[in-house]
Amino acid sequence: MFTGIIEYVAKDFKIVGNTLEIKLPFSCNVGDSVAVNGICLTVKKVKGDIYYFDLGYETIEKTNIRKAKYLNIERALRVGDRLNGHFVLGHVDGVITFLERETMNSGMLYKFSMPKENYAIKRKGSISLNGISLTVANVSLDSFEVQVIPFTNENTNLKYLKIGDIVNYEIDVFARYRG
Repeated sequence: MFTGIIEYVAKDFKIVGNTLEIKLPFSCNVGDSVAVNGICLTVKKVKGDIYYFDLGYETIEKTNIRKAKYLNIERALRVGDRLNGHFVLGHVDGVITFLERETMNSGMLYKFSMPKENYAIKRKGSISLNGISLTVANVSLDSFEVQVIPFTNENTNLKYLKIGDIVNYEIDVFARYRG
């Protein structure tokens, strides 16, 4: 389980076959869970500061892992840790499209296409986008917006998004079971 508070944006990574190789600035052990763009992956091997993860069929087919140029990284929540974001399982529901960005006095407003689980997208509700814990600011029939504070914008891969890019999403676990 994760919180959606990103620790690192990886720029140095590659996919070889069905294995993701990422250079990380912190240590993890074989068997640890790591959220990579919101996808819960397991460390299978470590060589120095390079970490290796298997990519299953579902991960390759239903996420942006093969298209992403920057990866948000978060280590798993430990029992007793503070929960600074919201409960994020790392079970990506699918991908949506980035539509537009608007600069505001208090940060940025990001607009995305509505996911198929539209029942779970409510104003002031939680959503995870590329593993980032965010609050839904506005909702329309075919899209929704999240307001992003400057710190989050600067310390995640959101700032690199271009119109039309696809983003992994995970609906809020509590909304999932209310739906």
